[in-house]
Amino acid sequence: MGDVLAGFHAAWEFESDSVLIRYERGIRTPKLFQALGERRVPLEAIEGVTLTPGRRGTVVLRVEPRAGADPLIEAAAGQLKEGGDPYRLVLPADRETLAEYYADELRALLTESGRTERYLVAPPEAPLHFKAYDGKASFDGKAVSFRWSWTGASSAKWKAGDQSFPVADLGGVEWRSPEMFEGYLRLLPRDADASVAGAAAGAAPAVPQADQDPAAVVFGLGYGPVHESLPFAAAVLAAVRERGASAPVPIPVPAPRRDPADIAERIRHLGELHQQGLVTDEEFSSKKAELLAEL
Repeated sequence: MGDVLAGFHAAWEFESDSVLIRYERGIRTPKLFQALGERRVPLEAIEGVTLTPGRRGTVVLRVEPRAGADPLIEAAAGQLKEGGDPYRLVLPADRETLAEYYADELRALLTESGRTERYLVAPPEAPLHFKAYDGKASFDGKAVSFRWSWTGASSAKWKAGDQSFPVADLGGVEWRSPEMFEGYLRLLPRDADASVAGAAAGAAPAVPQADQDPAAVVFGLGYGPVHESLPFAAAVLAAVRERGASAPVPIPVPAPRRDPADIAERIRHLGELHQQGLVTDEEFSSKKAELLAEL
């Protein structure tokens, strides 16, 4: 087709094998759309097309992605608000006839349905990072790192120390929207399915609360917003699935040397936890030795 249909916050370009969605960067455009920039959605990733009345004299053209086709939608797990759905194009009601034409043209090209075996929509590209309430999360495409904040992290996370999770050791992610109560991003180990089955049989311990789990960062007001944490989760999820499909042999990477000032600050905070009785003498000595070893 090659035609362009422009609506509020986005424009769709209809190509022979895909729909290219370009999002605007205006101040009224949802921040998630601005973060995504543009997305190419192959026709094989689309299961259906709908055209429905919208609010205040608008119509909404929407493509329905196939289950498993888009890591962003899979990570969101139904938690995106209607206005943050990247597959909706809102148009003035007087363009309904034109929108209906494109909907019919697009439907005629669709031939696939059902869950996909691989992601068909490209994930956000690494490196990615965002600031959570209790630490900073970063992803370089090979490993996820959590660096705890001394003002927000729990004593359990401080005792565990900063974390690094190679993609090869992960089985998935669990994202809870920061717009909901107790939002967080949790990394799931490769044996997560087995752990769930074991828990159901009474053979595995309960999963800790996110604020106590070194494999999770928690969100708060202004920390871990959707437009930062969700693309991050989607990129990790896509890397995990790609790693599972290819399973290359992992290559050890030496840990970078830490900033001495950062180590000193962490030892100071560890001492405060020790004085407050939140860390035992043995834990204090052991953790201090670990931190000094990173210099």
